[in-house]
Amino acid sequence: MNIVRTALLLIITLVIVPVFSYFFGTALNDVSVEALKMVSKILFVAIIYSFVVGELTGNNSQVDKLWSLLPIVYVWVITYYGGFSPRLILMSVLVSFWGLRLTYNFSRHGAFTIRFWEGHEDYRWAILRKKPEFQPKWKWTLFNLFFICGYQLTLILLFTLPALMALQFNETPINFWDVIIAIAMLFFIIYEMVADNQHWKFQSEKWKRINNNEPLENEYKKGFLDKGLWAYSRHPNYFAEQAIWVSFYLFSIVASGQWLNWSIAGSLLLIVLFQGSSNFSEEISAEKYPLYKEYQQRVPRFLGLVKQKK
Repeated sequence: MNIVRTALLLIITLVIVPVFSYFFGTALNDVSVEALKMVSKILFVAIIYSFVVGELTGNNSQVDKLWSLLPIVYVWVITYYGGFSPRLILMSVLVSFWGLRLTYNFSRHGAFTIRFWEGHEDYRWAILRKKPEFQPKWKWTLFNLFFICGYQLTLILLFTLPALMALQFNETPINFWDVIIAIAMLFFIIYEMVADNQHWKFQSEKWKRINNNEPLENEYKKGFLDKGLWAYSRHPNYFAEQAIWVSFYLFSIVASGQWLNWSIAGSLLLIVLFQGSSNFSEEISAEKYPLYKEYQQRVPRFLGLVKQKK
């Protein structure tokens, strides 16, 4: 029942953190409230769409297809309400670059097809569906509605809401710190791109050899990547994704002058989500690959010191 408990904890946290932050933070002005209403309507449509299509097709990766697209929509909508001010344009351009890059990476894995309701499904959902916790099917349906669709799509909106904070303090002029933050965010986007490309090349070559009945030698024999950025972090792409949205939050600090404001909720909840997601991924990898446990002991999950091989 660990999976169910984790999901329930995340959902409860999703409700408590934003509400607490909102009532103990600076009240939104009228323009920010209107922008929030608009993006909330988009969120509602996305949840209903993902749930219905996922249930009808049995493909629960509908949220994955929207993960890289919705933040672009949200931030540009907020930028529109802000009269396309310099800081909001900068934030929107960075999120667009992030989203287009990630959309390309998803497309390489077959996420998008002409039949938009089909496409590649995250292998973890298929494994989860078979677990005793989700038998009978109605339990999985509830999990799909409240966690896969409800929680994850709401989280996507939340980690883009530093833009709403920037809108609320739209009169604050763009300055040197905005440039520094933009450079940091751009660095982590490129870092994630390099990590994804290294993983894509490794997996493509591995499966090419498997499909051609060729022997798996050297690093391919282990079954998992531990070279390049993956020699220093077991999930460099996850690390970069978290760093990107923590960097994005920093824009709200520059705009508002508040080191701790309610828009931090999204980046914090994203960190919690990746902790659980990486736990599940590593559980699967440790079962599939005999040498993976040694890799876990030697290389940090996200960031830290690498231990030398004995």
